[in-house]
Amino acid sequence: MSVTEGTTGRAMHPGARIRRGRPTTSSSAPVGPADRRGASGPDRRRAGRWTGRLLGLTAVVVGLLWVFPIYWMVNSAFLPTNRLRRPDPTFLPVDGTLSNIRRVLADPSFFASFRTSLAVTALTVTVAILFAFLAALAISRFRFRGRRAFVVTVLVVQMIPAEGLFISQYQMLDGWGLVNRVLGLTIVYVAAVLPFTVWMLRGFVSGIPLELEEAATVDGLSRTGAFFRITFPLLAPGLVASGVYGFLQAWNEYTLALVVMTDPARRTLPLWLQGLVEANRATDWGVVMAGATLIAVPVIAFFLLVQHRMTAGLVSGAVKG
Repeated sequence: MSVTEGTTGRAMHPGARIRRGRPTTSSSAPVGPADRRGASGPDRRRAGRWTGRLLGLTAVVVGLLWVFPIYWMVNSAFLPTNRLRRPDPTFLPVDGTLSNIRRVLADPSFFASFRTSLAVTALTVTVAILFAFLAALAISRFRFRGRRAFVVTVLVVQMIPAEGLFISQYQMLDGWGLVNRVLGLTIVYVAAVLPFTVWMLRGFVSGIPLELEEAATVDGLSRTGAFFRITFPLLAPGLVASGVYGFLQAWNEYTLALVVMTDPARRTLPLWLQGLVEANRATDWGVVMAGATLIAVPVIAFFLLVQHRMTAGLVSGAVKG
């Protein structure tokens, strides 16, 4: 047997070496795809870090652009008007004043408009949640003829521009004697808020398994008792989220209130703020910003009060209906 032959009698390559009984070649093995992927791993991680930093920076810039108008409104509320009219802006009210806030609070029409807005908003949220809850429950829990058509109708109504309904809504309220009435504006607001609220609550009700109620009925509860003791507490986050939506829409709405509430003594807060701008030929921007800040305070307070419930509601409502 020659030197170039192995123990099995097969010929070895002339360039091969014998190491521990196994033939090995002196040339280096080619780099495979796995090695190339491993070599590019640090580059991919570095690119991922830069992408994350870029996205974080973009989020910070967008957040600052969103928050800055609110900050400027609050900042201007504590500055005198002559300071606001200067060409160089003042970003910090170091030597600010409370005179603008006091002037707004001294206006009797502010509290009248505040009571009107509070009454309209409270009625709108209560009625809209009640009707939307019953409609969402019927859509999700019962099978009836025309169910799918009803759901499509809710979506179509939501897409109708509000401006296209102004004339018919005003004529309807005028015929009922509800122009310049809190009840009339509440009816219009409920009609505007109800489609989206029904669609939102439908997702929450569909996300709660029907088997929970069936198990409760097996334990001796009635269908109504099982619903109120088992299902209804689980719907609390959804009701809060729907209430926040209705509150924001009713509190901040301007156009419908402008059409329905034509009496200056029955204006809502957005209409009162517009009247504050038009009251003088030279607008007192300090007072206007103070009024806008006071209007925003109830919204911020309400949001801080229910933010945990609302966040849980928005997350749990993101289910397939």
